Formats: sequence, structure tokens, C-alpha cells
Amino acid sequence: MIVRKSPSELEYMRRSGLLVYQILQELAKLVKEGVTTQDLEVAAEKMVRDAGAKPAFKGYYVPAAGAKFPFVLCASVNEQIVHGMPSAKRKLKSGDIISLDTGVQLEGYYGDSAITVPIGEVSEETKRLLKVTEESLELAIHQVQAGNRLFDVSGTVQKHVEANGFSIVREFVGHGIGTQLHEEPQIPNYVDRRNPNPRLKPGMVLAVEPMVNAGKPESRVLSDKFTAVTKDGSYSAHFEHCIAVTDNGPWVLTRP
Repeated sequence: MIVRKSPSELEYMRRSGLLVYQILQELAKLVKEGVTTQDLEVAAEKMVRDAGAKPAFKGYYVPAAGAKFPFVLCASVNEQIVHGMPSAKRKLKSGDIISLDTGVQLEGYYGDSAITVPIGEVSEETKRLLKVTEESLELAIHQVQAGNRLFDVSGTVQKHVEANGFSIVREFVGHGIGTQLHEEPQIPNYVDRRNPNPRLKPGMVLAVEPMVNAGKPESRVLSDKFTAVTKDGSYSAHFEHCIAVTDNGPWVLTRP
């Protein structure tokens, strides 16, 4: 069942969304050579707690892993697609990219967002990967319109990514969000006619999150049961926003 939010509920979600935005902006400033992903985790948790919010991910049960995710932040470096686990052993170096994905629960409502940040000097192809992935999200946001269908969003991501020679991860998708971190509908970044294609209605909130590989689309999960990586070792980029469907068009809740 897809839960539609009232205008007052969207205001709550706006507050949680802006907090996630602020945390990601501060984390991006900390990203530099020599910093560990655990350093970023510590900073993220402090910001969440200081704001009086709860981390959305820490302690979240993931059925596929059969365990609870133990961190506030997903810190996915280079070939890691999503759910990268922070580590004091993983030092960032020039040429790396890192996906920072975090969420909060504030006043009973969730916010969830992700950015991918380059460290030092990255290759031209890597710059293009980040640019195209972020562009695909921006194009998808414009499709979050009352009366459109879900595949208008999914298809827009797929078309832009594949036209630029990159590939869409199939195994991981976006999701509805509200009083639960993951709600209906699932939001793939590609069109699969076997999946539901609901019409978008005011009050729906979609967490749209393109995950794009520089190489082939296939992924695998490491022995830690959480970290997803590209099978061919190619870099992967990830951007995410929560977008409300309104009578006045899309409202991105996770940025000013």
C-alpha cells in the first residue's frame, strides 16, 4: 500500500530532509586525502545526535543480510555501490570517490539522501560518471509530477545513463518514505514491465536514488553481508533525494 502524506506531514518530512542535507554538506567538507571512513561515521553520528534526531540506518534490520546495519553512515568507496561499512582501516586517497548515504528520523518522520564526492584529482571518465549520475537524478525529479507514472521516473534515469555509456544497477532500488524508512513503492532506476507502475498522486514521497556503474551493471555483496560492489571492479556513483508529489509539481525535501 502506498501511503500519501498530508501537507502537515510533508512539513515534518521537510525538517528531517533538511537535516540530512546539512549533515551531508558538512561531511563533504571533511572528505579529503588521509581521512578514514570511520572518521566520517563519527562525525555523522555526532551531527545526528546533536540535532536531537535518531539515525535511520544504525540498527536497521536488513532481511537480505539477516542482520542489523551497525552504522549511521553508508560510506561506499570506488567500486562499492551502496551500504559500504565505515572502517578505521579505509583511508581515502586522491583519485577515490565516496558515496555518502545517510538518513535520520526526526519527530517521527524519515529523511534519506546520498551524494558522491571525489577526492583530490579524479580521472575525466570518473568526473563524467558523477556528472551523468547526478544529471539523471535531476531529470528524474522533473518527472515526479501528479498524473505521471512511476516508469516516467525510472525510464528517465535509464535513458540518460545508458545514452552516456554507463550502466544501471538492477539489484538495488529507490523507495517510498515517510514514517517508515522504506515504504511502497519500490523505485527501480530502469523500466521493468514486470514491476508495478502506479500513477503518481499528491502526497506520495519518493526516495529516488540512481546507482550507476562505469562498467557493467552486475553487482555482488561482500562477505560482510552488506557492502555491494561492482562485479567488474569499475567505479560506481550514487545520488539520492526525497521528492514529494504536490499539486504544484515536485518538491525536493532533502535540499533548500
